[in-house]
Amino acid sequence: MTKRIALVTGGTGGIGTSICKRLHDDGYQVIAGYYSGGQHEKAQAWQDQLKSEGYDIALAYGNIRDYESCEACIEGIKKDFGTVDVLVNNGGITRDTTLRKMTPGHWDDVIATNLTSVFYMTRLVINDMLEKKWGRIVNISSINGEKGQFGQANYSAAKAGMYGFTKAVAQEVASKGITVNTVSPGYIATSMIMDVPEEIREQIRQGIPVGRFGAPEEIARVVSFLSAEDGGFITGANISANGGQYMH
Repeated sequence: MTKRIALVTGGTGGIGTSICKRLHDDGYQVIAGYYSGGQHEKAQAWQDQLKSEGYDIALAYGNIRDYESCEACIEGIKKDFGTVDVLVNNGGITRDTTLRKMTPGHWDDVIATNLTSVFYMTRLVINDMLEKKWGRIVNISSINGEKGQFGQANYSAAKAGMYGFTKAVAQEVASKGITVNTVSPGYIATSMIMDVPEEIREQIRQGIPVGRFGAPEEIARVVSFLSAEDGGFITGANISANGGQYMH
């Protein structure tokens, strides 16, 4: 059997890198989607670094908040590799501020990048999955989509919106061999968290029952589980991976 093709948006980030590595280890042909403000050299350096570690991961450029750019990205993948079997919608940004200070730009940027992109990318791969009668879609949400977070009305709304999208699409394609699920990480030890001042970081850590931040590899493990050939009976679900910080 030829390798399944897995596309990870935001693939060159902290969690995205671990997801790419794990799916590569699982035997997929992995493609890391990136935008990075058009910094192609940065993505190339990332690819070279992973290659030195034994990971042969392709790159696909695209602005996930622009439909035509997403379309060009998917068409390029189909031309070079074939149709996408596993889509991990992992790309996202933050524009944190309280609601009274939030501008329409703060709102629109986050909703477009974190939520509308999920529609764009899923819409562009779903017909090929339906034709194959097999597919895995994993949407990376957040603990703050589940419980909300001060100063993140835009981010929390976008991440919460993923749940409704996931459950609706899961019902549409469940009989066709396609699963659609969500993963909601808590605080993960990526550069975003480790760059927070130590005293604030310690306050966050103390609120996590397991007593530590998560590792990106632990989120990748959940994505691997949901993407597996024998994972077809789990769909429309959300898996919280937050060290017990939010239980429901």
